Amino acid sequence: MKTKRFGTFSGVFTPSILTILGVIMYLRLPWIVGQAGLFTTIAIILVAHLISITTGLSVSSIATDKKVKTGGTYYIISRSLGLPAGGTLGLALFVGLSFSISLYLIGFAESFLGFWGIAITPTTIRIAGTIILLIVTGVTFLSTTLAIKTQYYIMAAIVLSLVSIILGKHQFTPSEPLLFPIDNSSPFILLFGIYFPAVTGFEAGVSMSGDLADSKKSIPRGTIAAISVGLIVYIFLAFFFSFTVNSNELVNDPDVLQHISLVPGLVIAGIWGATLSSALGSILAAPRILQATALDKITSRFFSKGIGELNEPRNALILASVIAEAGILIGDLNAIARIVSMFFITTYGFLNLSAALERWASSDFYPAFKVPIWVSLLGSAACFIVMIQLDFLAMIAATVILGSTFLLLQRRELKLKSGDTWTGFWEAVVRYALIKLKNRPPEWRNWRPNIILFSGGSYARPYLLEIAKALAGRLGLITNFDLIENNTSTLLFTKTEKSFNKDEDNQSKDDSGIFTRRQECRDIYEGMEVIANVYGFTSIDPNTVLMGWARNTKDPKKFAHLIKTFNELDYNSLFLYFNEDDGFGDKKRIDIWWRGAGNNFSLALTLARFITSNDDWYNAKIRLLTIKDQFSRTYILENEANKFLQTFRLDADIKIIDNTSGERTREEIFREESQTAAITFFGIPPIEEQNAEDYINNINKLLNDVGTTLLVNASSYFKEIKSAEEE
Repeated sequence: MKTKRFGTFSGVFTPSILTILGVIMYLRLPWIVGQAGLFTTIAIILVAHLISITTGLSVSSIATDKKVKTGGTYYIISRSLGLPAGGTLGLALFVGLSFSISLYLIGFAESFLGFWGIAITPTTIRIAGTIILLIVTGVTFLSTTLAIKTQYYIMAAIVLSLVSIILGKHQFTPSEPLLFPIDNSSPFILLFGIYFPAVTGFEAGVSMSGDLADSKKSIPRGTIAAISVGLIVYIFLAFFFSFTVNSNELVNDPDVLQHISLVPGLVIAGIWGATLSSALGSILAAPRILQATALDKITSRFFSKGIGELNEPRNALILASVIAEAGILIGDLNAIARIVSMFFITTYGFLNLSAALERWASSDFYPAFKVPIWVSLLGSAACFIVMIQLDFLAMIAATVILGSTFLLLQRRELKLKSGDTWTGFWEAVVRYALIKLKNRPPEWRNWRPNIILFSGGSYARPYLLEIAKALAGRLGLITNFDLIENNTSTLLFTKTEKSFNKDEDNQSKDDSGIFTRRQECRDIYEGMEVIANVYGFTSIDPNTVLMGWARNTKDPKKFAHLIKTFNELDYNSLFLYFNEDDGFGDKKRIDIWWRGAGNNFSLALTLARFITSNDDWYNAKIRLLTIKDQFSRTYILENEANKFLQTFRLDADIKIIDNTSGERTREEIFREESQTAAITFFGIPPIEEQNAEDYINNINKLLNDVGTTLLVNASSYFKEIKSAEEE
């Protein structure tokens, strides 16, 4: 049997326009006009509709791109910003719509009690509101179709009541039009907060998305039509009241519309119909949002269960009614209006942001109804500005609550199979940043390590990953190449199964800032040379190579040739000589050896500054060590060292070792001074391929019985750092 679904008029326009032309129009708009005058009231209406129109256009744009399923606005946001953000705002919207039910029923109770001459007190409002809530819930519980059909009669009553008001008596006509605020009028933002729920009514139609025959057509048509009609009616009524009713009656007489109406009974019917229809619209919408969050496993599966052909969310309906009852027990229409405003403005702000992100970043966004990105951005900005102005403390409270909810959902690692917009967003940001950086020359103050790491197997040599992360800190980049030698391959490189992905089985969360590539190659040294030649991207080219020191290499000439290649490519070359017995020790001391000149020292100081910004190395003391021979002077060495420290803004101890007698070799001094250092920086001289084996053996001899050492060979970039910084 084919399920009957609703069209544009019945499913979107009718619930939307009846919620827009509801309790605020009858019970608060006259009071607002009497307080603020025509010009301020028009400003309130236009600002509110600026948010409403931009949000409606954003909704329409997204709705014509992909089918909007159950959940309306929640569905749109969750499919753009992801389930954690969508779930957070979906729950906020559910609560806001649930409180909207109490807003409309309190308005009904005020009119109903006044009509029968019953005292309007918090107690009587609570009793009347609770009774009518049970009736409204019962109608919705029985059938959504019945609730929709009921709204046609209510719409007729509203139209007749407006005609009766326009054609009514005019004994209260002011001597001159009410154009400006009265003395001691309420603040603009207070009046705005009370009025704003009037323009949120289109949410009732959007939230019916899962029950529509064609949501891609019905949502934009019904939403824009309802917002447009609502704007015209409110503007017309603002002019009508300011020219035909004096401020005293507008402000002080809650029944002023009945008194000026041609047929007062029609106004009563309109008020009751509008408040009940608005309540019906919200009580239809709220449970469907909660049901959608449950289907996405954000909330309990209990709320996902539905009844009948339309899968009506009765379990979610019960919770919405409980929240509505809580609002009724508050019993203050103005207070509830401000609460509802805050929830809706927050949601609309992010809904507009979703549309802007989709438009800017998603390569799969092709809506039939195209909206310029500035429209969505304008709506989002207006929402956040109004939030601050409306109630700053409430905004802070809402931010804390929504932020906590978001973090809780994010920890659950909820993901959509179809993905969300964030990947496209970050790709768009990267593209924009690359374009901006393309023609900018490198600047010393903005230098940070962009490291190519040849780890030789990330998890076989975790210390290389550890020192790479310490050197890169929170600003640098690391690309880790796991090269696997395959002598049988006829190709230089062979793609492996996870060539461009993280090894998810072994990757720890602490390595999230490292980009890992696993690659088979015919020859390790040849592979590293090719990668160093071609890897990178314009404006963020790698500037540093980090690998282990090849102390036991079988191919010293290939290793020497590799170092020479790094020099020719103008990389900073870092080679870690790791002492497996001591590791990095307690990470309390860093030694930097200085020969009195050379750019290796500049690089070492720069890297020391990065490494000590790391939490694990934050308390490490830095020592500058240099050997004084018979040709050097102590005060000259100290002055030069202090100048370097000031340039690099480093706090370090300077130690000048007197070896003018030449009694000790450099190797002996080095081993004696740096044996207990957590890590030692040592600049290496140029290498010649023909003397490669002796060169490597000499380095090995120097580092024997010493703690972990980082051998440094700087690029030409570091030659002019000191003078550039002083300039």
